[in-house]
Amino acid sequence: MKTYQFPQGFLWGGATAANQIEGGFHEGNKGLNIADVLPGGKERLNILMNPGFDFEIHHDQYDYPNHEAIDFYHRYKEDIALFAEMGFKAFRMSIAWTRIFPNGDEVEPNEEGLAFYERVFDELQKYGIEPVVTISHYEMPLHLVKEYGGWRNRQVIAFFERYTRTIFTRYQKKVKYWMTFNEINSSLVMPIQGLGFSIQKEEDKYQPTFQAYHHQFVASAIAVKACHEIIPNSKIGCMILYAPVYSFDSHPENVLYALQEEQLFNYYCGDVQVRGEYSSFMKRYFKEHNIELEMQDGDLELLKEGAVDYIGFSYYMSRTEKKEKSDEEASQGNIIGGIRNPFLKASDWGWEIDPVGLRISLNKLYDRYQKPLFVVENGLGAYDKVEEDGRIQDDYRIDYLREHVKAMGEAIEDGVELMGYTSWGCIDMVSMSTGEFSKRYGYIYVDKHDDGSGTLERKKKKSFYWYQDAITTNGEKL
Repeated sequence: MKTYQFPQGFLWGGATAANQIEGGFHEGNKGLNIADVLPGGKERLNILMNPGFDFEIHHDQYDYPNHEAIDFYHRYKEDIALFAEMGFKAFRMSIAWTRIFPNGDEVEPNEEGLAFYERVFDELQKYGIEPVVTISHYEMPLHLVKEYGGWRNRQVIAFFERYTRTIFTRYQKKVKYWMTFNEINSSLVMPIQGLGFSIQKEEDKYQPTFQAYHHQFVASAIAVKACHEIIPNSKIGCMILYAPVYSFDSHPENVLYALQEEQLFNYYCGDVQVRGEYSSFMKRYFKEHNIELEMQDGDLELLKEGAVDYIGFSYYMSRTEKKEKSDEEASQGNIIGGIRNPFLKASDWGWEIDPVGLRISLNKLYDRYQKPLFVVENGLGAYDKVEEDGRIQDDYRIDYLREHVKAMGEAIEDGVELMGYTSWGCIDMVSMSTGEFSKRYGYIYVDKHDDGSGTLERKKKKSFYWYQDAITTNGEKL
């Protein structure tokens, strides 16, 4: 079996999000965020995307699994000890904005929230685990959504700057690696999670979405500059949902369509955050869709000055497209779909499994930007069964992860500069898209179920030991 040489200091670890693991949604003076009003169940995103959604909690209609999640808020020491046992070099996590500024627009931060994350960082430091912190991960303060209209309002930039400067200052000796907005490009499909508003039926979808994006780009650039100023040795990146787009066939119209879909979804945000400018493709796109961005003097210069240090991205699947497609051809995916690829198998949730696509993605991103890359999400959501003897034999997950790690090894041989790998859901948690516990990604099983039952006991899966070996040998033993 071929062995791979991963760089010394490679950041092996796992990834989570505050709103999917913490729980304690009303503790520590935390304010409500978008995730707190998300009901559980397969209709979750349909409810959220409905223009009539009222952003309220309705206990008489829905369950809210995020409210307790897996109780990391109280059990973080136990979980971090398990991460350390696996050998983690890094732990990707997010800070809940509403733990620091409960409404988002306060002048003074919430000390209880700041102290909680300080304890988490200290616990990671005890084991030599580097925190990789996402500043905003699908949990915008609900007050900013209701009172300001989310990111379409330029005032939110100032609130975000106050928030980022607060956490950079407080944690400057504890956190080196940062990312601004999680899967920023996902708002092209689902603006409510990242931009903080739904598109109304009577509203033109293009203008508000791309105006909100501009505000977010400016806020990201301000955060990058502040991070470099406050923490001189820091590294701060963007975070993109990346899925290479394949043409269904060699018909030139389909090839062109796939290229345009890739330009819009995969590169629009990266070009602004990494290169510091809007691409020529987007300038034509704006013109053709009658989009006129309102900018202030100095915005374009700021985007250049606030270019990120590295590119973090999630990779779960590739995407196959053709210009004219029927509903019968459609495939499911991570926010984005496409059409079914006859050469690929799919997961229990319909996501097509394509490890070669990760190698393709790494090469494409590195060729385009020539900046370090960081795979900060990748994993297999699946149904796991606890055997009578208590074991969880998740060989299917090991097979999935092994092939994707091999693809990273091949990309490194191709010349790609890769910083690390934090696989998604290193511990079972609430699914973002469906609010389910049964969609499990972790190396660590959490006894919590879709009906709300469970003890929250943690159990090591077979993949726990596989990943432990992979990290110990720096990727040589897979």
